[in-house]
Amino acid sequence: MRILQNIVGILRGRGLTLLLGMLFVCISLSASAQINPFGRELRGERTIIRSGQAYYPDSIEKARADSARVAKLVDTLKKIAPDSLTKIGENVRKQLPDSLRRSIFGRDSLEMARDSIALAAATPDSLTERQRKRLERKENRTPFISDSMSLRNVCIASAIMPGFGQIYNKQYWKLPILYGTVGASLGLCLWSNSKYKPLKSQFESMTDQSLLRTPELNALQREMIKYNTMKQVFMVSTIASYLYFIGDACIKYSTNEVSRINKATTLAMICPGAGQIYNKSYWRVPIVVGGFATTIYCIDWNNRGYQRFKKAYRLKADYDANPDLYPDGSQDEFGGRYNTSFLKNLRNSYRRNRDLCIILTAGLYILQIVDAHVDAHLRDYDISKDLSVSLSPAIGYSYNRMSPYSGGGTTLGMNLSLTF
Repeated sequence: MRILQNIVGILRGRGLTLLLGMLFVCISLSASAQINPFGRELRGERTIIRSGQAYYPDSIEKARADSARVAKLVDTLKKIAPDSLTKIGENVRKQLPDSLRRSIFGRDSLEMARDSIALAAATPDSLTERQRKRLERKENRTPFISDSMSLRNVCIASAIMPGFGQIYNKQYWKLPILYGTVGASLGLCLWSNSKYKPLKSQFESMTDQSLLRTPELNALQREMIKYNTMKQVFMVSTIASYLYFIGDACIKYSTNEVSRINKATTLAMICPGAGQIYNKSYWRVPIVVGGFATTIYCIDWNNRGYQRFKKAYRLKADYDANPDLYPDGSQDEFGGRYNTSFLKNLRNSYRRNRDLCIILTAGLYILQIVDAHVDAHLRDYDISKDLSVSLSPAIGYSYNRMSPYSGGGTTLGMNLSLTF
């Protein structure tokens, strides 16, 4: 009870002070509400924003004054003779922006010193061999497509984009011929292939069911062979037209000076035999073409034999593993007359011969490139007109060092001299 009485006394003594404090707070809030009724922070003076920066009115006037002063100073300096500009003090130069100072006075001593230091740091003596070679390659590097492309780049671009070489050589009239022949041949090739594929599938399904030769099977096989032949002819025509126009871009190339050796080698790489034609060694063309025709035929023949015995081996091995599933015997084309080991040996033999022919074709391709390159070199080889061979008898005397008292003997021989 005594504690409560003390608290009530304190409140009675300070109640007037609390009442006056609350009254003062209320008067302040009402006054601020009348001045700013929405309770927002009051904005100061109006600011002007230009180019993303805020300028106060006094700073704008100052910037205008500085611009006028700089413009007046520039006009004054332009009227001074160039020889007298070197006498202008540094305090005047600092009043100008960097761009104006460089345009009027040029580079100052500090900038020249920095450039000389950077140049000295990048001299070849201070670089390693690897860095020097990298800088040389960077300096000598030219863009792939430019007004002065190399022969190699023109041929590569023509292979990627047919007709680029004709456009680069400004022979635009060849473009309709190029796209006409390539497009027509490619379209006919795709059309023949679309006819050939369903006939081949039907022929394989009929031969899987029965190996008997029926009139329907023979007619289907003739139709299949016809469309397959058309497909191959149009495919060869498409490839030949495509390679011809790449070679034409190489022959008509005249931007930079290119030797006959480079052109002959490039043509031989584009198409086998083209380098020999360019060197006018026409008697070598049938050898190159005949060699490629022979190896390609051998590849195709061995591949067909490999596919044939591969299928026969698969069917015979399946029959040996599950004879109950084939009550009529083995379904291979030989009727089960050969065992699996014999068929496997034939399959591996044809595959090995096919791979060997592919390697021979690659070797023949490299050989005809070397032949075209060497033949082009020899055509420019200078042989003296004083080419002569002389053969004359010779008589000599032999001396035996091991037995000097035995004497020597007379020797007979021939002297051969060659002048070229």
